[in-house]
Parts: sequence; structure tokens; C-alpha cells
Amino acid sequence: MAAAVGGEEVTNRQVILKRYVTGCPMVEDMEVVTGTLRLAVPPGSPAVLVKNLYLSCDPYMRTRMTRHAVPSFVPDYVPGKVQPDGTPVVVVVDNCLSVCIYTCYTVDNCQVLDNCGVSKVVLSGHPDFKPGDLLWGVTGWEEYTLIPNPVFCHMINHREFPLSYYTGVLGVPGLTAYAGLFEVAKAKKGECVFVSAAAGAVGQIVGQLAKLTGCYVVGSAGSDQKVNLLKTKFGFNDAFNYKKELDLNAALKRCFPHGIDVYFENVGGAMLDAVLHNMRHRGRVAVCGQVSQYNLEWPDGVDLFRLVGNHIRMEGFLVSDYLGEYHRFEEEMARYLNEGKVVCVEDVAEGIEAAPAALVGLFAGRNVGKQVVAVARE
Repeated sequence: MAAAVGGEEVTNRQVILKRYVTGCPMVEDMEVVTGTLRLAVPPGSPAVLVKNLYLSCDPYMRTRMTRHAVPSFVPDYVPGKVQPDGTPVVVVVDNCLSVCIYTCYTVDNCQVLDNCGVSKVVLSGHPDFKPGDLLWGVTGWEEYTLIPNPVFCHMINHREFPLSYYTGVLGVPGLTAYAGLFEVAKAKKGECVFVSAAAGAVGQIVGQLAKLTGCYVVGSAGSDQKVNLLKTKFGFNDAFNYKKELDLNAALKRCFPHGIDVYFENVGGAMLDAVLHNMRHRGRVAVCGQVSQYNLEWPDGVDLFRLVGNHIRMEGFLVSDYLGEYHRFEEEMARYLNEGKVVCVEDVAEGIEAAPAALVGLFAGRNVGKQVVAVARE
């Protein structure tokens, strides 16, 4: 469908993937390019044109930067290249354009990285959204995004909080923590809960919700600063710096002398193996992510036989399965925030040009709290 005639033409800085990634991602694997965009929506379509304000920066994006022979639950990014005049060009791989999270009108937009973000509606053909509305949902890593069908967009209902909270505690990471802890792991009062990557966007919320439930909560993180944050700001009962522990099994036995009931899994590898050796009978593991494995060609092995002897239930989940719970979660979390029962720590990178370094920094542990990219502050 052709775009509507007319409308101001603006510059639009975009983050593209230059090449598929092997090993740890580098800033050079991405590029910020400048294109142009006409402020218009196709006539008669439900599209919305948004100005992006805040972008979420998440470890799972690394998995989309590698070409997979077998498609995953979310499509790989499509690498692009830049012509001498600066115009981005798509390299189409295995018809990837047909399985993008949202269908773009022009191929130039399809290889722009995408993820959740907070946006302001500029123009709309959708009856539920009007110019000036604030939304959160899937958008492009760019200054402006044309979203042909905003089925993954939601109105922001609590403007008393920073808008960036809808990339974290009030958005997908918060819902992930909520669903994983209560719907998947079924955490209950009095249980012992361990959270890895506990100072990150999801982990910090998991720990606080578990504490509110009446659980004994321990977290691991990669620096003394983050360990202190877990204990003093987030209220964890205990925490340890996994980089300083020579024996993870011993560290867990020290923190959980009687074993672990619930493990909220964010890292995988050696930590998962050590946890399985310390789980209680009929313990539960909610598998949210495995950040230690994303840069490996072959994942680390884990002794899964422990699941058999101790009747441990280990379940992976996708937050998309629980989107129907979002509004109930949003109101409950807003109440916790207003009452000071849950707090949020963010690490904000300024400007779209800072996005590649922010993403790469996740895998070196440079972020403290939820990593956000502020594209435009409004």
C-alpha cells in the first residue's frame, strides 16, 4: 500500500545489524545510519507513526544476531549494508522479511533492530490511538517507526511514573518476573528462592516480589556494587558476587544450608549446574534466560539427572504466554511502586547513537539495573 501523499520529511537515525555475530557482540557489528522518513501513514490503514522516546536493551537480542538454521520463537535480525549515499540496504536471508515481528512497508525498515520501547504517536490510522498518545510495545531501534498494525502496542496508563519504567518494571521485564515467579515456579510463603543475574531488569523484580510473598531470597550478581544493591536497595536476604566464588556449589550451600525451593534461571551454564545440586525435593526452576550461553557456539553441559532423583520441575516460558495477565499485573505493580514496596534501578544511555554500546555492555556486566536507551526525553 502506498504512503499518503504529503507530510513533513524528517531525518531518522536507525540502528542496523551489519553482519551476523559469532562470539561476543561488538559495537562494530552494528551501525547507526541516517535515513529520511515522511511523516505520513498509508490511507485507510490501521498504521501508527510513532516517535520513539525510550528503547529497551535486553540480552535476548543477542540470540537474534546469529543466523539460525532452525527458526527460533523469535526471528533472527536481517543484516544490512550501507550504500555510499548512506541508504541502508537489506540482505534478504531465507525470506526473513516475512517473519518480522511487525511487517514493514519498505524493505529499508525491516533490518532495523527492533525491541520493546516507549513511543509517542505522531500520526494514526488506528481507531484506538490518536496523536499525542503514549504507547509501549514493539518498535524499531530508530527515532521514528511506522508500525503497520499496532497489535503489540499498549497505552501507558500510569503517567505518574517515569515513562522509561514501561521498558522495565511496568513492561515486559516486570511481567516476566511476575509470571515466572508465580505462574511458572509457583513460589509460596516460607520457601527459599535463588535468583541469578539478580541486579538486572528481571532479577531485581523477581527478588522483591518473592520477598513480598514472604520467601527467603538470595541473589547472585557480577560485582560487589551490585551485591550491595541487592542487599540494601532491593531487600534480598543475602547475595554473593559469583566472580569471586571459587566454588559455586559451596557458595550456594553457604546461603541455602537446607536447599533451594525455587530457582529463577537467568544465566545457565555452571551456575545452573551448581543450583541443581542444591535443589530441594520437588523444587522448581523457571527458565527465563541463559545469558552465559548466548555467545557460545556450543552450550555448556549441565547434569540434568539431578531433576530425576529430586523430582525437580524445570520449565521454560515465554512472557508472550501471559500477556492476558498484563493489566492485572500493571495495576498490582503500580500499587507496589506507589507504596514503596518495589523500587526500580535503571541504567540510562543517552541518544540513539549510544544503543550499540549499551547492548554490548550487557555482556560485560557494565550496566547496573535495567538498561534503557533514551532516544528523546519528553
